[in-house]
Amino acid sequence: MALRSALLGCGLLVILLAVVFPPLDAASQAINQELSDLFNELWKLDVNRMKPGTDYTISVQGKAGYVSQGSNHARDHASSPLFSNVNENKLKTITTFSRFMKLLDNYERSTGVAEHVSREEVTENNLFLDAVLNTEVMKHTHRYLVSKGHSQSDLRTFKRQLYTIWFDLYYRSGSKDSCGFEHVFVGETKFGNEIAGFHNWVQFYLQEKSRNLDYKGYKARDHDIPDQDDHVLNLQFSWHGLVKPVGSAFVGASPEFEMALYTIIFLINTHRSTTVVVNIDECQLEVVVVRHGRSIGTAYPKLLSSNNRHL
Repeated sequence: MALRSALLGCGLLVILLAVVFPPLDAASQAINQELSDLFNELWKLDVNRMKPGTDYTISVQGKAGYVSQGSNHARDHASSPLFSNVNENKLKTITTFSRFMKLLDNYERSTGVAEHVSREEVTENNLFLDAVLNTEVMKHTHRYLVSKGHSQSDLRTFKRQLYTIWFDLYYRSGSKDSCGFEHVFVGETKFGNEIAGFHNWVQFYLQEKSRNLDYKGYKARDHDIPDQDDHVLNLQFSWHGLVKPVGSAFVGASPEFEMALYTIIFLINTHRSTTVVVNIDECQLEVVVVRHGRSIGTAYPKLLSSNNRHL
């Protein structure tokens, strides 16, 4: 799997870590060319992106079996972790990654349990946003949103807007128990019975390293079996004893790149659920963003085709 340069194939690795997706005909989807152009610019600006085969190595191993949604029994078809190597020194020295990782232990795992945000955690949130806003990825994002009238040019106002979208707490299961950042990047469980969210590759690696997460194997159709040159992997895993059948996330991309994509789609649309189809490098993706009031409820990418197969 993606053991070459990050610019090979679709130039990004997508791990499917969310919900089961039905087969889609990429050719039937309307491409959003404006967002495709914008996201390709952000992709080029993402200098903090980790490179497969250089900064991390993945072992896809065996093909996982069928597991119905809600079931927590899955046969293990992978005797080794998904991540066989990650350059942790690079993660710790890149400011956005290092400050991102400090936020991952700030939340209650189960929905229905109210979150209590300390002053220290508010400071960590703000320091992370400061680092993100200092990247060319988010600077370009800010300029675009200002040009479209969706954000103010004042940087402090834009930062407050990002804080509301990603860190303001909201009611998901009867109490102020969730926020966009927790759901998308950290992961939750629905009353401790089912995995929700969990769309980030760094969190996946860290939880796997801590033995809280067990990779069960890849998922793929017969004609789409992953190999060393592929940049997409459907997979199955358990987390704290709960099984996730299949889902989706970028892997290797920086936190600022992911936040930029999801924030743009969130702000340029007012629908509760928005799906856009874009071409990024040699990949065609659906990017899904679901609103929860003024905040993000969930957001994830869904690969439609890679290696220019959609052309």
